Amino acid sequence: MYKHPLLNRDQMSPKEALDILVEGNIRFMNNYSHDKDFQSLLNITRDKQHPFASFLSCSDSRAPVELLFDQALGDIFSVRLAGNIASDKAIGSLEFSSKYLGSKLIVVMGHSSCGAVKAACDDFKDGHIGEIINFIKPSIRHEKTVLNKEDRTSKNPDFVEKINVLNVKHQIETIIRQSDIVNDMIEARQIAIVGSIYDLTTGKVKFLEETYIG
Repeated sequence: MYKHPLLNRDQMSPKEALDILVEGNIRFMNNYSHDKDFQSLLNITRDKQHPFASFLSCSDSRAPVELLFDQALGDIFSVRLAGNIASDKAIGSLEFSSKYLGSKLIVVMGHSSCGAVKAACDDFKDGHIGEIINFIKPSIRHEKTVLNKEDRTSKNPDFVEKINVLNVKHQIETIIRQSDIVNDMIEARQIAIVGSIYDLTTGKVKFLEETYIG
């Protein structure tokens, strides 16, 4: 963890940012946390922020990014939406953090037993929730291994987890396809993007190596 949020971050590589996150999650799983001087961090970050990583993650109250990776003020630029969906506003936020704040890594993080994914599996409709579900539905269409219609619902936990992974991959594809800023920065090797799944039971964040682009 970088106790000083501005220390060497301009020189940090996306891989180094990922390594910091992996190490932080190990501390979280082992119920260990680095000491944090929050008062000093308030003074350091009051006029400027320089997060080393940006997240598009779910709004689920059990998955607060900073805690899961044992990070502090100024470390993570966090965009949270139910289902970790890459809406236009979410993509714009990630563009801002990457191009103008110097974040080196974008992480799209889903989590086990995601309520938004379950709702999409069941084609749930109520209020504006349908707008969220529409971002997840392509992942359901792309899932071809579960053939029995009755098994393609939230009652099948294996199906839900398959959709979780496919949804993370789909949101990454959406970000790259719709954002020239992100795409250009990846091609210039200024940043990288990767997907991950957080396990609510174990506390472990599994990074999906096949999704790493950078």
